[in-house]
Amino acid sequence: MRSIFALLLLSQLSSADVSHEDAYRVRVTVALSPRERAAFVLEVHPEWAPLGAARFGELLKEDFFSDVRFFRVIPNFVAQFGLNGDPSVTETWKDRKILDDPVVTSNKRGSLTFASSGPNTRTTQLFLNFRDNARLDRMGFSPFAIVVEGMEVVDRIYSAYGDGPPRGRGPKQGRIVREGNPYLSAEFPELSYIVSAERIS
Repeated sequence: MRSIFALLLLSQLSSADVSHEDAYRVRVTVALSPRERAAFVLEVHPEWAPLGAARFGELLKEDFFSDVRFFRVIPNFVAQFGLNGDPSVTETWKDRKILDDPVVTSNKRGSLTFASSGPNTRTTQLFLNFRDNARLDRMGFSPFAIVVEGMEVVDRIYSAYGDGPPRGRGPKQGRIVREGNPYLSAEFPELSYIVSAERIS
């Protein structure tokens, strides 16, 4: 079983071809509220998590993140995003899972990491760490990027809805998948969202 997993990992690494790529930066412009926009800058490190970095690069090239909401924002923990506002786009990505990367660097404040629902289930959902969350390292969450400018913008991502039900008043992920942004705009109009995400170096 281990040999099969190793072969799959090597295959994905080969197709990704990013483990040797230099770090690069991405500017993320966010609508913090209906009236205010601001930006933060990520530095992507493919050597930290090659498969995660490769998937993020794919999503950038396809302009996946435009108009994507931060739908699960828990103060002093994480801001989660990555469900597309168009259900048909979400559908095209749902089965395109990638294997896990080993955890090379910690989930410290400002790091960007893929969310998952179990081993080898990463697709498009990610989270930004508001604080040092080292306990996530032991759970296999492998960061691939970190905020290098504008962490104060990340700290202002709208968080009053909190977690999804039953722990908070936030959106139901199943309804986001099925209904997309019309559901979020109608029932959670204050959510911050990504205006654009573009590679700048």
